[in-house]
Amino acid sequence: MDGILLVDKPAGWTSHDVVAKVRSILRQAQSSKLKAESSDKKPLATSFQLSASSQKVKVGHTGTLDPFATGLLILVVGSYTKRAAEFSKLDKTYEAEVTLGKTSTTGDPEGMITGYSGQVTGDSEKPSGEQVKAVLRQFKGKYMQMPPAYSAKKVDGQRAYKLARAGKEVKLEPVEVTVHRLQVTEYKYPKLKLIAEVSSGTYIRTLTEDIGQKLGTSAYLSALRRTEVGSFNVKDAINLEELTPGTVSKL
Repeated sequence: MDGILLVDKPAGWTSHDVVAKVRSILRQAQSSKLKAESSDKKPLATSFQLSASSQKVKVGHTGTLDPFATGLLILVVGSYTKRAAEFSKLDKTYEAEVTLGKTSTTGDPEGMITGYSGQVTGDSEKPSGEQVKAVLRQFKGKYMQMPPAYSAKKVDGQRAYKLARAGKEVKLEPVEVTVHRLQVTEYKYPKLKLIAEVSSGTYIRTLTEDIGQKLGTSAYLSALRRTEVGSFNVKDAINLEELTPGTVSKL
């Protein structure tokens, strides 16, 4: 079994959950000795070859999506696991919903909404559409971004989020990231919807909080969907519920 599989991750699943589910399905397909069918049609969500010659199925992902987030998750199978780093370096595009005027302990809806720092009280104080666009323009290009404490970054060999959950101090260094595009798709205070095209390693949660600061208020990432990774698009991905041992042979 060798190839890539594009999955549209549902909310509530960790990236590890998706990998485990797909690995189980591929093992079932392999044990049934299903064979890939050649077709002139465009393969669904994959460039994939199925073989029944090996008992072990290697599956990995190429870029974590938080449990609350949905969208494109590229899985690598078999020998393609050696190319995981190659795919992880690709630029990514997201549809993000930002809630202004509030903060979260984790920067997203999974945390506790803890404050109203800088929350506006009157219509005249709410950031206008033009003010929002002006602030977004300031983020275009390279900037130094501080990774969030609740992240998979490693600190002294441990994941930062594990230290944060344990109430320990998390010391991280800022990282240079690139914002290629920030486009407003809808704005009605306190909800701001964006399309963000960014370099690998960019945290949309942190970008959201940074935008809030520039607007003189607070903010957290209330919804996120990854739509593109490099040239791969979520439109070509398969829904997890559609993936069964029987459908694997048709990919």
